[in-house]
Amino acid sequence: MTDRRQLLTLAALTAGSATLASGAFAANAQASPNRPKAKLVIGHRGASGHRPEHTLAAYELAARMGADFIEPDLVITADGVLVARHENEISGTTDVATRTEFAGRKTTKSIDGVNVTGWFTEDFTLAELKTLRAIERIPATRQRNTLFNGLFQVPTLDEVLELRKRLSRELGREIGVYPETKHPTYFQSIGNDLETPLVRTLRRHGLDHRNAPVFVQSFEAANLRQLKDHTRARLVFLANASGTPFNDPQTYDAYTTPQGLAELATFVSGLGPFKNRVIPVLPTGELGTPSTLVSDAHAAGLVVHPWTFRAENQFLPPSLRTSTDLTAYGKAIDEQIAFWNAGIDGMFSDQPDISVLSRELS
Repeated sequence: MTDRRQLLTLAALTAGSATLASGAFAANAQASPNRPKAKLVIGHRGASGHRPEHTLAAYELAARMGADFIEPDLVITADGVLVARHENEISGTTDVATRTEFAGRKTTKSIDGVNVTGWFTEDFTLAELKTLRAIERIPATRQRNTLFNGLFQVPTLDEVLELRKRLSRELGREIGVYPETKHPTYFQSIGNDLETPLVRTLRRHGLDHRNAPVFVQSFEAANLRQLKDHTRARLVFLANASGTPFNDPQTYDAYTTPQGLAELATFVSGLGPFKNRVIPVLPTGELGTPSTLVSDAHAAGLVVHPWTFRAENQFLPPSLRTSTDLTAYGKAIDEQIAFWNAGIDGMFSDQPDISVLSRELS
């Protein structure tokens, strides 16, 4: 089936869902001050279950499937341009390892206290990065996505925001953007910070205000505290399954207590928790009873957007897997309905078409 026929089929299947999605941000703008009236589907790295992540093709497909927001992870080039990549080390998401002209750029760096070997965006100019092509990051799981290897460039944040603007006009609904600052402390340490160009870019696109279709997210609370003083866009703290934010004495567990959430509410608008913090998976492999995290966060005035929802069996609780083939789709809709019913305000999804449908069914 051609891409065009696929899109037409998906459009027909999700027409009702897309109608619901079209009012999501408009309803959000009327809510006070952080809680949206509509629940949001966030295209995680775009429609990364259908196209290589962090490409304009993945972002566009996510919007056409009904996503309310598209999510670029942001790193930076040697000449100070923000680009969308999952990590600043790019051997897993581009063809850089096959480019003999860049063989000498391979190196080992300490990123947030972990030694990483490969090629890094901060060692390339934008012009050099534009000669590379994106590849599927998890080809063993998403073999179909490898069909698109070599077709797409590494996009800049400017290009993502231009795409957002064009698709909002074309689709007749506001498409939001949900950028994440990746390793902000590391980039500050090398004198190539993410925050200054991020805020400047949002302002240039008219998106640096409270009602803009923007959430800026980070795993580092210190980074969000800094951003609060420089942008009016809404901020979201990402809470990992365990551990602590880099260079932070307070654990993610502590940040997700009622006291920690009240502290977060002084400088962010939302919480993006690892999904098992909302509904744990029991030793039996089944989804358990929802925790109090959603109600606690709501009591503090925060929206809750857990991550990451994926359709493949390997990413689902054992009780929702449909076979021993870990790359086949499982009962993702059942999982997502349980989370919508737990009161979440949105979800990060690799297959936004499935999440739009599950939202409608919940």
